[in-house]
Amino acid sequence: MKNKLANAILIALIGFPVVASAQGAFPEGSVPNEHNIAGAEYPRIGSDNRVYFRIHAPNATKMEISFRGEMTKEADGWWSLVSKEPEVVGFHYYQIITDGVSTADPNGKPFFGMGKWVSGIEIPEKGVDYYSIKNVPHGLVSDSWYYSNIRKEWRKCVVYIPAEYDKNPKKKYPVLYLQHGMGENETSWSMQGKMNFIMDNLISAGKARPMIVVMDNGNIESFNPRPGESRQDAMKRFGGQFPDILLNEIIPHIEKTFRTLTDRENRAMAGLSWGGLLTFNTTLNHLDKFAYIGGFSGAGNIDLKNLDTVYNGVFKDRKAFNNKVHAFFFGIGSKENPARTKSLSDGLKAAGINTIYYESPGTAHEFLTWRRCLKEFVPLLFVKK
Repeated sequence: MKNKLANAILIALIGFPVVASAQGAFPEGSVPNEHNIAGAEYPRIGSDNRVYFRIHAPNATKMEISFRGEMTKEADGWWSLVSKEPEVVGFHYYQIITDGVSTADPNGKPFFGMGKWVSGIEIPEKGVDYYSIKNVPHGLVSDSWYYSNIRKEWRKCVVYIPAEYDKNPKKKYPVLYLQHGMGENETSWSMQGKMNFIMDNLISAGKARPMIVVMDNGNIESFNPRPGESRQDAMKRFGGQFPDILLNEIIPHIEKTFRTLTDRENRAMAGLSWGGLLTFNTTLNHLDKFAYIGGFSGAGNIDLKNLDTVYNGVFKDRKAFNNKVHAFFFGIGSKENPARTKSLSDGLKAAGINTIYYESPGTAHEFLTWRRCLKEFVPLLFVKK
């Protein structure tokens, strides 16, 4: 009788059914978010994909969860909120807003996104495991530091080497240079994107060649026009140094530090969103360096009406372009207005340029789209014709 009364009181206080456990009472059928720190029970993911937030802040007067709304104050200084609707599968950012101040959740692991350190929620995708950690050989993700004379600063790239790398001390590997999007940094693909697990699983299944993957900072962490600078000029400057940094500093550093194959046939580049624009701006101006190109929700635009003149005339000789570029990949989510990207891919095909178009079903401008794009793109790389 006491347990039933206690449960009824909890439902009245926090607004959802609960089940008792040794650690307290939790919403029925819910599990801790996979990105919580060890021991943290909230946020929780419900069986219907709603998210349950609960935060202790006794001195706060107003609390919110970004993109989700205002929290309700409970007894003893606890605040709670439940997603109004089931959330879309995949990875999503959030912040706690306490009396107008936005912060990452102290109960969550940090992710760099939206131009700041924030928290993340993972809504499981049922029946899908290509980005899950499995009992397969795992590659190593580590930081590699170098000094940039262009930026006059020390920089680091995050580097994935395949599991077999140390077992084959004489073998050299092809390289994929993989770029993040606006408001993210060099950690984003391995953290939010689960790139290393995608690579491990593809390689172990024989669906991709073992390769090195290099992720560097595209200098697009935050967009801030300078005083008196137009937005258009600021956008041109945004990440504008990166192609030179990649070509003149990152690639030489990687080829000096790791066992790499150094010809264009064994070099690829891809990027998501603004990283896609950086990819196009780098590769299409330097086809002597890259044979594989990928844009995932890429911000780049190719003027089909002036195809013979864009990017210094790289498309003018269609046959030569097709011989040089072995995969020209355009990926997009079905819920992020894919018409422009599909029209571009179709227009290039109609003009005689080989392209590969992939549309991620049911996803928007988010990491689930880009995980899927990476899964589709990587098996195309470094395949002998």
